[in-house]
Amino acid sequence: MMLRLLSAVVLGVVLGAASAQDAPATAPEYQAPASSHSHGAGGGQGQHQRGMWGGGGGITGTVTEVAADHFIIKTDAVETYTVHLSGDTRIIKQSIQRRGEGGGNPIQALKPADVKVGDAVIVIGKVDAAAKSIGAAVVLQMDPERMKQMREMQASFGKTWLMGKVTAISETRVTLQSSVDNSTHAFQADENTTFRKRRDPVTLADLQVGDMVRVEGAVKDGIFFASSVTLMGPPPEGMPAVVPRIAPPPPPPPNNTQPE
Repeated sequence: MMLRLLSAVVLGVVLGAASAQDAPATAPEYQAPASSHSHGAGGGQGQHQRGMWGGGGGITGTVTEVAADHFIIKTDAVETYTVHLSGDTRIIKQSIQRRGEGGGNPIQALKPADVKVGDAVIVIGKVDAAAKSIGAAVVLQMDPERMKQMREMQASFGKTWLMGKVTAISETRVTLQSSVDNSTHAFQADENTTFRKRRDPVTLADLQVGDMVRVEGAVKDGIFFASSVTLMGPPPEGMPAVVPRIAPPPPPPPNNTQPE
C-alpha cells in the first residue's frame, strides 16, 4: 500500500527529471545474479508492485549497503533486495521547501556515492521477486520527513480520508473502488458536505460514476461521513487511483478562499 501512495509522487518527480535530461525513464535490462548478494530475507511478499512502471514495478525501503553498481535495501516488509544500477539508472532527490521559502521542490541529481546507509529510498524498475532483486530505472532518495508523512497518511486511510473511482451512487451514499488498498469503500454525504471540482464549487448531483474523487471526513458508528469531496477527473490511461500529493490531505478551505 505504501508504494501505491508514493507512485504518483515518483511519477511526477521522474517525469520532471526525464524532461530535464531529455532521456526516457525506462528500466535497464539486466540479468539477476544467481547467487551473489544472498543476504538473508524475511518472510512475506515484500513491498513491491508489478505493472506500476512500464511493465516493471517498485520497492521502498531503507539502504543497508552501498556499492558502485548496486544497493542493498531492507523493505518495510523486512525483506532484503538487491538494487542493480546501470548507466541508465537515474538517482534523484526532491528537496523539501518549507512554507514561505518559495522556489518549489527542486529536483537534484545524485551519484551512487551520494546514497548512504540508512537512507529511505523508492526504487522503480523491473522486479524479480524470486531473486529478491530489481533493475533500477529510478532511485528516489526520500526526505525522512516525507517518508514519515507517507506512513502517517497510510495509517489514516479509511479513517480521515479516502480516494478512488466512483462505482455507484445511491441517494447520498457513494461507493468507491480504491487502488490505494485494492478495496471498496463508501462514504455518506449530508447537508454539511462540500463538493468541489478543481476550484469550482459543485454539488452531489454533479458527481458521476467513473469520477475520481478525494474525500475527507471521519468515521462515526462504522460509517464514513464526508466533510469535503474533491472531483479530480479521470486518471491518465494506465494509471491507478493514487494519491497525488506527499502530505495528508489539507482541511477544506474557507468559502471565501480557493484551495492551493
